[in-house]
Amino acid sequence: MSRLNNLVEKVRENLRDYAWLLFRVFVSAMFITHGYAKLLGENPQPFTGGGMTTVNIGELISIPMPFDINALFLAGSIELVGGALILIGLWTHLAALIAALDMVMAYLIAHLAWFPTLNNGELAAMYFFSFLIIFCMGPGEISLDAWLEARKSTDGEEESAGGEEESTDGGEESADGGEESAGGGEESAGGGEESAGGEEEKGNTP
Repeated sequence: MSRLNNLVEKVRENLRDYAWLLFRVFVSAMFITHGYAKLLGENPQPFTGGGMTTVNIGELISIPMPFDINALFLAGSIELVGGALILIGLWTHLAALIAALDMVMAYLIAHLAWFPTLNNGELAAMYFFSFLIIFCMGPGEISLDAWLEARKSTDGEEESAGGEEESTDGGEESADGGEESAGGGEESAGGGEESAGGEEEKGNTP
């Protein structure tokens, strides 16, 4: 049994980064298709003056959009741009948070029910929890965010190493200056001895 557990653990370790990459890419790619349909499909949503200019949550809350902005256009922009950012793993935490909030609004506006399957809201709910998990866990090792972080860390180490080298060079120069100062002190002491010797000679002269 221990061998089986070790084998399962080894497989899990080897597949963890790739499985997370597949999850992130698959979820974001499906998300992008919804944004593409809203913005670039057969009936693209206008930015203002059409679509959903008033946000209605149930029968109790009605919020008019400022300047008659189309809420569906905003949702499509989040789905298209945010999905692309999550796909490549860039600014992943922020993009996933905005996407999750977008799915909360989609559920409240179009699928409001106490359980998702009662009003066809399971897709919005699944997207919400998927993006919530990505927001909490991050993009993973195979992403632009991870690459940028590694590059930033490498640059910081190089700068730190360069500072240590400059500090070492400064210490060596200080040591050289100390040696020169010591040599000057010895020369000064030698000059003092010569001066004392000359005075003694003068004293011995009749």
